Amino acid sequence: MLSSHPDDPATREKKQIAGVAIASNTFLVILKLAIGFLTGSVAIISDAVHSATDIIASSIAYFAVRKSAHPADDQHTFGHGKFESLSGLIEATLIILVAIFLIYEASTALIRGESSLDPDLLGFGMVAVGVSAIANTLISHRMMKIAKKTDSIALESDAWHLRTDVYTSVGVFAGLILIHFTGILLLDAIVALCIALVIIRTGIGLVRRSLADLLDTRLPEEEVERIREILIDHCTGYVNFHGLRTRRSGPERFIEFHVMFENDALLSTAHDLADHLEADLKTEFPRCHVTVHMEPCHEACDDCGVSLCPVRRE
Repeated sequence: MLSSHPDDPATREKKQIAGVAIASNTFLVILKLAIGFLTGSVAIISDAVHSATDIIASSIAYFAVRKSAHPADDQHTFGHGKFESLSGLIEATLIILVAIFLIYEASTALIRGESSLDPDLLGFGMVAVGVSAIANTLISHRMMKIAKKTDSIALESDAWHLRTDVYTSVGVFAGLILIHFTGILLLDAIVALCIALVIIRTGIGLVRRSLADLLDTRLPEEEVERIREILIDHCTGYVNFHGLRTRRSGPERFIEFHVMFENDALLSTAHDLADHLEADLKTEFPRCHVTVHMEPCHEACDDCGVSLCPVRRE
């Protein structure tokens, strides 16, 4: 069975935090839209639109963690892990689209050279974005912790999505304070523009990571190197290994390699070593699936350049 059970503790924890994010952002969207239209602040309204995409993103993440937890079936023999990678790509795309919207709104205000912000209602705006920043900071911190623990790209993307909302809210809050002390209403649009550029950078990074999983890019170099170290630690039991291939599918890792044994090695001995290698790899990477191809060594010892070979060492 390649994926965790839909009702295991990790899956329940992921679904719970995704559900909390949906409920929280629904409340924050209503609050910020109301205050945004009341004060006439393009930054607050843009922040509210950003939070609205958080609802969509959290809903996608909720669906993804439910679907990716389903075990392998006849149609998805390698499990459903890529649903999380696909979810991460969709959420990252939403982040970029939100940033483009913010740039458009802020640029329009700057080109007009005027702002609809009511300076007498700045206090309401500060309260709204302050509440949003605190709520999303707490939820995104918890979500990121669960994402790292469960290796969930969907939750990690959603956590980053919430963090960009925090950045937006903090920026808007700082902008409102500056407007209060300087009286320069166009700072509202300038703050929104700066935040949008930061959000785009985050979105592009998430797009790259999600595409890497969807396109079966190998595991990060430090993980591949750790796999090699584990294989080399057992080099006294075989001649050589080659053909190492790795990839990710959501929280799952797939590791494949060939192990060469001496021609007279017993199948039972080779199988025991393969089992031992698999166990050690799963200790290091708990949600990995290991495929070991065992083959005899057909090289002539005089011509062989394999330094790991136990026969050559003797």
